[in-house]
Amino acid sequence: MILAATGLQRERRIVAGPDIEAIAGGGDPVRLEAMLDRFAGNASGIISIGIAGALAPGLPVGQWVVADAVLVDGEPLPTDAMWTSRLAARLPDAVRGLLLGANAMVMEATQKAALHSTTGAIAVDMESHIAARVARRHHLPFAVARVVSDAAHHSLPPAARVGMKSDGGMDLPAVLRSLLANPGQLPALIRTGLEAERGFRSLLRGHRRLGSRLGGPDLA
Repeated sequence: MILAATGLQRERRIVAGPDIEAIAGGGDPVRLEAMLDRFAGNASGIISIGIAGALAPGLPVGQWVVADAVLVDGEPLPTDAMWTSRLAARLPDAVRGLLLGANAMVMEATQKAALHSTTGAIAVDMESHIAARVARRHHLPFAVARVVSDAAHHSLPPAARVGMKSDGGMDLPAVLRSLLANPGQLPALIRTGLEAERGFRSLLRGHRRLGSRLGGPDLA
């Protein structure tokens, strides 16, 4: 079994399969780590896969990023070299580099630029650092393949912060309440939704290329 860490339930549904136990973190790092730990004993590897925010300028929405390492508590943890090479071969247009794991959404364009400058990371998500820690603890191969869903030069609207439930589902009432409180964010919210859809379409296409085990261990 391959253990896959995602953020949203929509990501989880895309990557789940007979050989994949997919878990949606929902922005709760403690819950995600506990669930990954629970399943790690039966896993042959852990992959962090789904959508991510760009930190490097010029990374377009829909771009695949394959991590050579993930920054965990300031320390770059390398991904499994063979698995990473297989991912890159099956996603030939993917950009490789350093990814950053964060416990909270990186919302502002200025914050994205600062993180890219200080860390060198090209993208950020809320699950990769958790998955990396669990993989290290259980001595399992680890890989990351993510799709950019928001560009580095765009800030996310406040409604995006409240739009995810702790189980990774979408909290539409919370989004509507945020929109009623701040109607001026509507154009940014529409743009964010359209970009996310482009990211999800790219995730679906790339998932088909990766195969039933997401390029993981025991594959030639």
